[in-house]
Amino acid sequence: MITVWGNADSINVQKVLWCCEELALDYRRIDAGRHFGVVGTPAFRILNPNGLVPTIDDDGFVVWESNTIVRYLAGRYALDGLLPLEPRARADAERWMDWTNSTLWPALLPLFRAFMRTPAADRDPARIEEQRIAALSTMRILDRHLGDQDYVGGATFTVGDIAVGCAAWRWFALPIEREPLPGLQAWFDRLAARPAFHKLVMTPLTT
Repeated sequence: MITVWGNADSINVQKVLWCCEELALDYRRIDAGRHFGVVGTPAFRILNPNGLVPTIDDDGFVVWESNTIVRYLAGRYALDGLLPLEPRARADAERWMDWTNSTLWPALLPLFRAFMRTPAADRDPARIEEQRIAALSTMRILDRHLGDQDYVGGATFTVGDIAVGCAAWRWFALPIEREPLPGLQAWFDRLAARPAFHKLVMTPLTT
């Protein structure tokens, strides 16, 4: 059985949980991080010296960093499935994982913090609008990419969709104005039809 440490509402933990469900893996989750603590204990720091979640133990093999965990699980348990074997197809999927970390989530994070970490009385509407416009420009990149294909890596659901999908849910769940982005919406609807995504990612955002 795979052990996953992390709070269920964490965007990075959700990547791992979603991947486990897609692969029908036997796993258990231990609350850690945010309000639960655990990550600062000596025992946990042996597992992950950064004191961060998610962290997994797969039969004695410990892995941390969410995208690395997803790649590892897909590579071990879904040969040529979620993680394509063909080098170009694999790169096409994996680059969107890295793009999520380098571009998409940094664009969405200020909005997320404004609504989920800032009391309503302390919010700056003008600043929030600037952040929304900045995030929208990033979502337009994704929309254009998805205009003529079903998933971020092409015709097949891959690890790339797991990483991007967890961030995209925040865009759709936040109380903001969203212009029509048909490619993005069609892709998101495909994800929403997947039971694991609906169960583990499309949950109410929490503070």
